[in-house]
Amino acid sequence: MTTSEVFWLPVWLSVKTSLCSSIITFILGTAAARWMHRAAFRGKTVVETLLMLPLVLPPTVVGFLLLVILGRNSWIGSIAEWLFAQPIIFSWWAAVIAAVVVSFPLVYQTMKVGFDSIDPELEDSARSMGAGEWQVFRLITMPLCGSAAVTSYVLALARGLGEFGATWMVAGNIPGKTQTLPTAIYLAVGNGETTLAWAWTGMVVLFSWVLLALAGNGRSGRMVSKRT
Repeated sequence: MTTSEVFWLPVWLSVKTSLCSSIITFILGTAAARWMHRAAFRGKTVVETLLMLPLVLPPTVVGFLLLVILGRNSWIGSIAEWLFAQPIIFSWWAAVIAAVVVSFPLVYQTMKVGFDSIDPELEDSARSMGAGEWQVFRLITMPLCGSAAVTSYVLALARGLGEFGATWMVAGNIPGKTQTLPTAIYLAVGNGETTLAWAWTGMVVLFSWVLLALAGNGRSGRMVSKRT
């Protein structure tokens, strides 16, 4: 493997993993937030606590639980291995799943706040004019919480990019397969490859800065348009 491949493979895997996980997380988090925003049932607080639990659990604990749930001895792991002819653990999809789990609470909480901030009379007015639930959600609800949607997606993307602990537990550190930037940096530091570690660290900082800048510009643009 050439020096260029050694450097760029973790970068590409991190970008691919974070993009895929952020899309999945945004869809799942938005759906869960919408459902919890509208639902009223006993035990709602318990369910919401479970949804937020990955935010406060140590990443290694999340990784261990994923190992138990997705391992070859579990029914989920067994079915997945039968379907795809390979185990989930120590695969690229394991890294995606780990990123989804740890970033889900960020999307869920941000979108729930966005949904809570919408005046329900606006949605009711659209329904009274014959709009279906999907039309209300697509044309009224999501545009009104656009800032929350952008913020939640950026948070999911950034969190997936920086995920380390759970990824290390369930996906490992296989070069060219599951080695993302955080795990590559950890290994480079352990091997005394300081220059390489600095180069990868610079990439992570650059990606994070660009994401935050884009999110900030998006929010500023919407605030200006609302004022005008």
